[in-house]
Amino acid sequence: QVQLVESGGGLVQAGGSLRLSCAASGRTSSGKATGWFRQAPGKEREFVAAIIWSGISTYYADSAKGRFTISRDNAKNAVYLQMNSLKPEDTAVYYCVADGLITRLRAGTGDYWGRGTQVTVSS
Repeated sequence: QVQLVESGGGLVQAGGSLRLSCAASGRTSSGKATGWFRQAPGKEREFVAAIIWSGISTYYADSAKGRFTISRDNAKNAVYLQMNSLKPEDTAVYYCVADGLITRLRAGTGDYWGRGTQVTVSS
């Protein structure tokens, strides 16, 4: 089992920045690809970004490219999402997701989910 706990969400003005963190624990947490998804009220859940275990390869949704950066520190069992130039449309609950296959994350699913952290961007 893998446990994921997100933190770092909050209220920020448009144009501001936030850094989300995802702390992983559990016997099988190592070796997993990790991603961030988000879901806004009344909208479907959507993929935001993902990173493979080694950190060499990263993937982004078009809406995140150029503004968000995903990274990881395996020594700390942590994955981060640096979000810059935030827009009101980025408002959503952000979920950390882990899976053995990066392709599953990119396809919009994953085995292990955190409970989410709220990000609210005011205009």
